[in-house]
Amino acid sequence: MKGKAPFKEYFSANNKGLVVTEQVLSFWFVKSIVSIFVEPFVKKLKYEGMVHKEYITRSNLRLATIVRLRWIAVIGQLITVFVVYFGFGFEFPLQWCLVVISLSAAINFILRDLDAYIKVVGNELGTWMLGFDIVQLAILLFLTGGILNPFACLLVAPIAISAASLRTKSTLFLSVLALLAASFISFFYLPLPWDGNEGLALPIAYRMGNWISVLCAMTFIGFFAWRIANEGRIMSAALAATEATLAREQKLSALDGMAAAAAHGLGTPLSTISLVAKELEHELEVDSPIRDDVKLIASQAVRCREILQSLTEEGSDADLLVARSSIGDVLEEVAQPLKALNANIVIDKSCEQGVSEPFRQEPILARNAGLIYALSNLFENAVEFSNERVIVTASWNERKLKITINDDGEGFTPEMLKRLGEPFISSRSIAHNRVDDEQSSGMGLGFFISKTLLERSGASMRFGNHKAPQKGAFVNLQWPRERIDLRLSQN
Repeated sequence: MKGKAPFKEYFSANNKGLVVTEQVLSFWFVKSIVSIFVEPFVKKLKYEGMVHKEYITRSNLRLATIVRLRWIAVIGQLITVFVVYFGFGFEFPLQWCLVVISLSAAINFILRDLDAYIKVVGNELGTWMLGFDIVQLAILLFLTGGILNPFACLLVAPIAISAASLRTKSTLFLSVLALLAASFISFFYLPLPWDGNEGLALPIAYRMGNWISVLCAMTFIGFFAWRIANEGRIMSAALAATEATLAREQKLSALDGMAAAAAHGLGTPLSTISLVAKELEHELEVDSPIRDDVKLIASQAVRCREILQSLTEEGSDADLLVARSSIGDVLEEVAQPLKALNANIVIDKSCEQGVSEPFRQEPILARNAGLIYALSNLFENAVEFSNERVIVTASWNERKLKITINDDGEGFTPEMLKRLGEPFISSRSIAHNRVDDEQSSGMGLGFFISKTLLERSGASMRFGNHKAPQKGAFVNLQWPRERIDLRLSQN
């Protein structure tokens, strides 16, 4: 077969420009057929199911995104077949290729109308959409050389999108579908468009090599896309839990201020009640039957004012105490609830040797709900896995404040030391042969939250096991003193 003339000469010499007109008409025919069969399903999606929360929360694949990606694919496919057919002059079934591309474009027009009803594609709908893309691409490859077509590698794209957005079962289903499609077009396909009457003939070993390369690409890219997306989802969920925990702790810390505000707001109404009760008492006769009731109202109003006054005074004192606390007081506050449960916690605080006098004073910390929660979580974890006692040491010098939490338990396993601090990983569940996934996830999330909150306060965290013969694990926290100590930061 001789190569055809360039674009301009082609239409004038061969008079095949009507081919394009036929394909445009076939596109509208395909769109009409698709509309007849798909519209009822579309209406069902609009009003019966796919807007339900169940479908929205199963994936993070937006319908607008997949529609745009499919338009890019349709335009790319059209450009490719036109350039190869008219520009390079290679013979292949152009009409059938345009019918397949038109089918994809027609469905995309309908999906575009769904964007007002479906913002996030559900797992089921997303699976069918990506499955259609695999089948559509496989048909195009069948018509244009099968596995020998250089664009056969695009079978990987739907797998990567599914791995990053849909459930694992959906990704496995699409992977099997793509594998079957690649296997089919490796043995059954129309000849690859090429110069010459016989086309391009390559040995089966080359075809099998292409098939293996596509399989490896699907496995490699799909797995790593799933791994990265899964870690991103876990990290997002863990950070959301961290923010929720911190917000809850801040609300608890704000109760003192709310109590003071309530006392201030109730002061005026109680004064009014007391004044009116005294006036009524003076106007009533001595032997009036309601005189004692009026006296009771006045006395109770006075009592309420005294209670509110004491609450305001205690709140002010408490605000001063809570706003500024020494490191020893903070550690005692964190350990007190655990000591009440008979936990053996020993707190040792000291200044390092050779520190000059202004820096020998105990560091003063600002009240920080996140810091209190993080330390409480680490204390609880140490108490839970200790055999007899937990030793907490606090030391400081001119530059740093250090806190070390030591327990005498079994310590961390090497596997856990590699992953400790990641969300939803139990700190020592493997060491204790725990199988309670929910409890393990909670402990791992708690450690991750503690690490995040401590790092926000400026701390660096280091953890590990004590060297033999000493047993147990340790968590070491270290802050720059000028960042954590109010005495230095104010100066």
